[in-house]
Amino acid sequence: MPKNSKVTQRQQSNEHVTESVADLLAHEEPLDYQNSSLNVGGAAGKKPPQLEVPENDGRPAWNSKLQYILAQVGFSVGLGNVWRFPYLCQKNGGGAYLVPYFILLLLIGIPLFFLELAVGQKIRRGSIGVWNYVCPSLGGIGMSSLMVCGFVGLYYNVIIGWSIFYFFQSFQYPLPWSECPIRRNGTLAIVEPECDKSSATTYFWYRQTLNTTSTIAESGGLNIKMTLSLFVAWIIVCLAVIKGIASSGKVMYFSSLFPYVVLLCFLVRGLMLKGSVDGIAHMFTPKLEKMLEPQVWREAATQVFFALGLGFGGVIAFSSYNKIDNNCHFDAVLVSVINFLTSILATLVVFAVLGFKANIMNEKCIAENSEKILGFLNSNVLSHDLIPPHMNFSQLSTSDYAEIYGVIKTVKEDGFAQLGLEPCLLEDELNKSVQGTGLAFIAFTEAMTHFPASPFWSVMFFFMLINLGLGSMIGTMTGITTPVLDSYKVHKELFTVCCCVVAFLCGLLFVQRSGNYFVTMFDDYSAGLPLTVVVILENVSVAWIYGTKRFMQDLEDMLGFRPCIIYFYLWKYVSPFCLIVLISATVIEMAISPPGYNAWVEELAQERFESYPPWALAMCFSLIVVAMLPVPIVFIARHFNLMSDGSNKLSVSYRKTMMKDISNLEEQDEARSILGAKPGEAPSSAPAHKAYLTPGEIKPLDPNSLSPNICYGTSYQNDAISPTTPTTPVTPVTPVTIVTPVTPESDS
Repeated sequence: MPKNSKVTQRQQSNEHVTESVADLLAHEEPLDYQNSSLNVGGAAGKKPPQLEVPENDGRPAWNSKLQYILAQVGFSVGLGNVWRFPYLCQKNGGGAYLVPYFILLLLIGIPLFFLELAVGQKIRRGSIGVWNYVCPSLGGIGMSSLMVCGFVGLYYNVIIGWSIFYFFQSFQYPLPWSECPIRRNGTLAIVEPECDKSSATTYFWYRQTLNTTSTIAESGGLNIKMTLSLFVAWIIVCLAVIKGIASSGKVMYFSSLFPYVVLLCFLVRGLMLKGSVDGIAHMFTPKLEKMLEPQVWREAATQVFFALGLGFGGVIAFSSYNKIDNNCHFDAVLVSVINFLTSILATLVVFAVLGFKANIMNEKCIAENSEKILGFLNSNVLSHDLIPPHMNFSQLSTSDYAEIYGVIKTVKEDGFAQLGLEPCLLEDELNKSVQGTGLAFIAFTEAMTHFPASPFWSVMFFFMLINLGLGSMIGTMTGITTPVLDSYKVHKELFTVCCCVVAFLCGLLFVQRSGNYFVTMFDDYSAGLPLTVVVILENVSVAWIYGTKRFMQDLEDMLGFRPCIIYFYLWKYVSPFCLIVLISATVIEMAISPPGYNAWVEELAQERFESYPPWALAMCFSLIVVAMLPVPIVFIARHFNLMSDGSNKLSVSYRKTMMKDISNLEEQDEARSILGAKPGEAPSSAPAHKAYLTPGEIKPLDPNSLSPNICYGTSYQNDAISPTTPTTPVTPVTPVTIVTPVTPESDS
């Protein structure tokens, strides 16, 4: 405002509150601040030079939008898309499972993903700082996210270590898991009994790779091969994140895109395999009756929830390095759609390979049972009259075997069970569902032994798994490092290295001979329920405590357009209801299902369900309690004023900005006032915020906002003025009394 301009009066409401000059600046609308007569450097009625939102505020930023999108895709698209989604699709009705999954993706997936992107981008801090700003009483949400990230990162990197081991083992021909090892005793050579009872790939996984014990109580000592693989995995992760997004962003170009190249190659190769069409047809054959089962919807909701990485803090951390005006709504929809299409692509590849494997196993079954039938014919147990003359046992087709099997079963009705013949149905092989590590390290490896140039495809597959895991681990580690670096003054590189070293030492629990049982335990208990609680608290704190209308107005100011009104209802009603149902179903399932694990029994060469011993059961529930404990602790501590609300823990750039504005005010002549000496005078009108149209009521923007600069009384745009930009001297000012109405936000 010009130095000698006179401030006019305006009528105020009945209720009066006191505000400072900094508060005046904070009440300006970000989009229209140039037109305000209070704008520094511009005369009233004269448009000042165009100002930009400060981008170089000391916080790192993505080099490009593509780099950021690839980082979010790399974090959300992980091993679960290749392992868990195909299994759930097969288990829950094939193509029918896609319907509830897509519906829940629209109802809870995209809205909550958009919410996390928006708060991270607006507040520009990690998960701890974000929830301290939004609702200090629930500031423990960010700490719980950090705890869950730590638990998940511990065992997730172990899976990357397994993939690294298989990757290096793939540079052999034939592949080391293609045949059972031979045990020699003098001149006598016999097949390893444990392998003979199971399969070559199963034996290689449980005995050669894990060398697993028969129970979780038997430690068995460290597995040296897995320990070295885990060490290599943590070195890779540390190098990828040590420089922050400057290094991890570049890594994402490869780690996010390479898996798609491999998946497309596998799909093309898989479709050329015999029986691949049978597998894909089995996948898309809908079992519509499954859609009526609550279990299907619960598992679909859980998969949507974890597929997007909600609650981990990685989504918030990545978006906090964005420009303030980035279109995060477009990002949320784009990443969610890419994630869904990736799951479909991975499922096509998996079922094409499993269809090929099912045909191979079915042919093997027919060959073995044909030999049995020939033996029964030669020993006159069965009559030759039962066999049609056109049958050729050297090339017996599936239909021919089914015909012979049916005739023998009808004739030998009483003694058929003693013959030990199997039906050898392709459908039975396709229904043998495998999930998790069993899919990647047993089913896929077995199928690849039948591929031409099998070492090449094995190298490609496990290199893809390493990249998928690395993308997710970068996001997980960012969810740990960003909140701590924002809240505390620590050396970034040193802190990252220390995190990796501590994580490796803690990860030695998972590379014992019994370590795979602990991986299962952490996967079942450390993330599921705690993450669901974290996300519903995030939803409630924004939609019900901060206020959905206020949040929608913040989005309009940030994005430049009003988000669709459907988000109002989704955030306020639909998503919380769905999450409460999901939590209830999870708790009920945990109460009904006996806690346990599948142990590998060496004598039987098969898995057997075992209940957790008391100490392991206590460990399971300790994981849940420890992950959620920060929420009530912070709530109680702040309720009784035992802990700061976090408002003084601004990032360095914000602290510098605020201190600069305050010092400028203090240097002015305190004898002068914007309003003059008379208390009845008021400043000229500042541009009013556009009221956001909400159901049933229209209210102006509340003076509070998600922007940290506004929350702490410093206009975000003031830093945008370049030092070289000519400005008009400002009249010295002192804090003044301004009459404005303030009413609490109400969403009802």
